[in-house]
Amino acid sequence: VQLQASGGGLVQAGDSLRLSCADSRRTFSNNGVGWFRRAPGKEREFVASISWNGGQPSYADSVKDRFTISRDRTVNRVYLQMNNLKPEDAAVYYCAAARSAYSGRDSSTYNYWGQGTQVTVSS
Repeated sequence: VQLQASGGGLVQAGDSLRLSCADSRRTFSNNGVGWFRRAPGKEREFVASISWNGGQPSYADSVKDRFTISRDRTVNRVYLQMNNLKPEDAAVYYCAAARSAYSGRDSSTYNYWGQGTQVTVSS
C-alpha cells in the first residue's frame, strides 16, 4: 500500500474542498481507511473513517454533518468532502489504511500512512 493524499488548498470560511486518497499500488481496496489531521502545535486527531466496502462511516464530532467520507473501489480512491469549512479545520490532512477491513478512531490500528495535504481556511 502506498497512499497519496491530494486536494488541499487555501479557501475561505464557508467554502468546500474535496480531498482524495489514492493507493498507487491499488492494494488498499480491502482495508479500512481513515482521515486524520494535525494542526500546528496540536496533536494529530481523527477526522473520519470508512470500512473496506464503504460502510460504517465514522466522524469526529467536530466535523459531523459537514464532512463526508466515501470511497470508490473501482478507482481505488477514498474521498473526504469537506463543506462549510471553518478556520479551525485548517491542518495537514493525512489518509491512512488500516490493518483490517474495518477502521476507527485509533491511529494505532493504521499501518499505512500517506503524505499529508495542507488545508488552509481564512476567516
